[in-house]
Amino acid sequence: MVKAALAHNAAALILAHNHPSGTPDPSAADVALTQALKQALALVDVRVLDHLVVAGTKIYSFAEHGAI
Repeated sequence: MVKAALAHNAAALILAHNHPSGTPDPSAADVALTQALKQALALVDVRVLDHLVVAGTKIYSFAEHGAI
């Protein structure tokens, strides 16, 4: 992720992935990964604006829930 952000000269990213289970609630692994990526990207001055979890027509936004 960091390498791709640098390759594209990104200043910020929005992460997204799907949950085929049908529930958009983030798992503990989703939360841990989000924090790890946020910390790694901060080292190269790339901000994580949001992480979206998509499940069908439902979306969980880390930013809307104050988790970013």
